Amino acid sequence: MPDVFADLVGQDEAVTELRRAAAAAAAVLRAGAVDRAPALVAAGPASAAEPAEVDPSTGMTHAWIFTGPPGSGRSVAARAFAAALQCVHGTGCGECPGCRTTMGGTHADVRLVVPEGLSIGVGEMRALVLRAASTPSGGRWQVVVIEDADRLTEAAGNALLKAIEEPPPRTVFLLCAPSTHPDDISVTIRSRCRVVPLRQPPATAVAEVLVRRDGIAPDVAQWAAAAAQGHVGRARRLARDPEARKRREAVLAVPRRLTGVGAAFDAASALIEAAEAEAEASVTESDTTERAALETALGAGGTGRGASGAIRGAAGQLKELEKRQKSRATRAQRDALDRALVDLAGFYRDALTMALRAPVAPVHTDTAALAGAGAQKWDAEGSLRRLEAVLACRAAIEANVKPRIAVEAMMLALWKG
Repeated sequence: MPDVFADLVGQDEAVTELRRAAAAAAAVLRAGAVDRAPALVAAGPASAAEPAEVDPSTGMTHAWIFTGPPGSGRSVAARAFAAALQCVHGTGCGECPGCRTTMGGTHADVRLVVPEGLSIGVGEMRALVLRAASTPSGGRWQVVVIEDADRLTEAAGNALLKAIEEPPPRTVFLLCAPSTHPDDISVTIRSRCRVVPLRQPPATAVAEVLVRRDGIAPDVAQWAAAAAQGHVGRARRLARDPEARKRREAVLAVPRRLTGVGAAFDAASALIEAAEAEAEASVTESDTTERAALETALGAGGTGRGASGAIRGAAGQLKELEKRQKSRATRAQRDALDRALVDLAGFYRDALTMALRAPVAPVHTDTAALAGAGAQKWDAEGSLRRLEAVLACRAAIEANVKPRIAVEAMMLALWKG
């Protein structure tokens, strides 16, 4: 089995930094120094018995932020680092129980927060911080991994900040966010964390992983890696899922469909409906399973004394479940729509580079001819305006503009040029 950092594609500098930090953390535990330095800033081994101060950039600290564009592997890096911290060798070997259970999501001392809805609330964060303050059952570290930390509400961020300011002796916080901009992570949290910047991995590195790990044919892997613009998860989906390829083809057909105002609104409706259908398909099964499990736990179907009264009294819990599921469905719809917008932006990026005669490969090789025709028709300025319209649509949706309104405005801008 490869080590835990094997799937962190094209991030050699980050992997080197994380390996050094994991080794420093292991040395601190061996020396028994962690309880003497609750707010651990940096430590490195002088010998197996006593830690020595080293350059903070190569040591261990209690709070980290992983930043980078979508697909760069922020959550992959955080999970791999969590596994390395739990590794009995301090290296992230991938073979020991600590590595295996962490990567499998079953380690008792690794708590993973993956927001299903649009935000992470203060109640969830307070409960998480309270649990993370306990002593590690395995004798190493309590690790809290927060994916999409940019979705923390202000109150949730304040609850997390207090824990980071006064960290328990053996608790490590790993946050994932697109950037350290104040819109993504608060300045005060940022100032107390070490930042690990990740970059968009090159298509060749993504293709290599698809071939090695997923057994995908090299030519398919190369195409999918380029079309996904360095996003490993999206590349795997394109390579393995025919439905994902059909959805992509429908999105890339949009520029041909924009022949008038009516066609622009029709294209917007089709894009929204496709995103809704994709999201519904992804959450329906889990929603049904969750509801059935909750109803059973509350006594549904029971015949004993008080069973009917118990299920009647469970209306509040069922309503809360429905609220969470609705929020998750909304998030799934926006994620599906964003994937479509990324593909569309790639098309107009190709048109722009062709209009400028830039010596770069196209993102969408299968629509290069169409992008070339667009480049001749729109020239560089027109291609750039269209690309900016797609990016503005993504920003508007992220700012909670109604998706249909944002997409209709984008389609009109693409038609007008």
